[in-house]
Amino acid sequence: MTNQKQKQARPPATQFYGAEAFGAIDKTELRWLGNSGLHINSHGTNIMIDPVVEDFDMPLLIDMPITSDKIPHLDAVLITHDDNDHFSQTFRANTKETVDIYHAPHFVAGLIQAEGLEAQGHDIGSDFTVGNIDVEVTRAWHNWKSDNPKYGRKYAVEDLCGFYIRTVDGSIYVPGDSKALPEQYEMEAPDAIFFDWSDNFWHIGFLNAVRLANAYPNADLICQHWGTVDAPDMNTFNMDPADLYDKVIHPERIRVLAPGQAFTLGRK
Repeated sequence: MTNQKQKQARPPATQFYGAEAFGAIDKTELRWLGNSGLHINSHGTNIMIDPVVEDFDMPLLIDMPITSDKIPHLDAVLITHDDNDHFSQTFRANTKETVDIYHAPHFVAGLIQAEGLEAQGHDIGSDFTVGNIDVEVTRAWHNWKSDNPKYGRKYAVEDLCGFYIRTVDGSIYVPGDSKALPEQYEMEAPDAIFFDWSDNFWHIGFLNAVRLANAYPNADLICQHWGTVDAPDMNTFNMDPADLYDKVIHPERIRVLAPGQAFTLGRK
């Protein structure tokens, strides 16, 4: 394992992009935004998941590949939970005119609605559609705030989520921040996993992440929640994708993307 007190694994240099990546295309492209942010353009339907592209509240190892003023239009933004590294008030303020709607668990949707923005709350296990993209809301277990009195409430399981996303070119499982759950290993096999690569107690952890990768041996693994935050003593952010290669079936499917790098779903 990487010595986290001396070294932090870093992704390739950021590939900056802008409005050209939001147009009509004949495929589904994924772009890692850093940390846990994801941009999906599926045949011209554009969504982002957990975008935090400026005013990150911790020092960074990377340059963000896009800022909110460069986003021409999003059909939807999907939010898994309200942690600051997933839920950006600055992003929401800067994109009031360019985001059609937010989708999130009911609790998070209520926070967004209180800002005067359009948001739809969802139950775990429910489905919704954005253009040509179908989304299933999946369970996540990341209720660490319940143990901290400063947050003033007990978080229920239904206050956080992941997403199983189906496009015409294939499916993407986005578990969100979550400890290992039995159903994560029993799903319809996804074509790609937006892989929670974090060894923190409230995340999937190293061994269970390897288990998830090998449960779906043909899924592309797009590593996230690593290589972004400059915090060498925090295990939350400091896994190294290099540690995966000798642990998973078909290691060539590990995709160590640069922030902003386009990855085409389902075309091997």
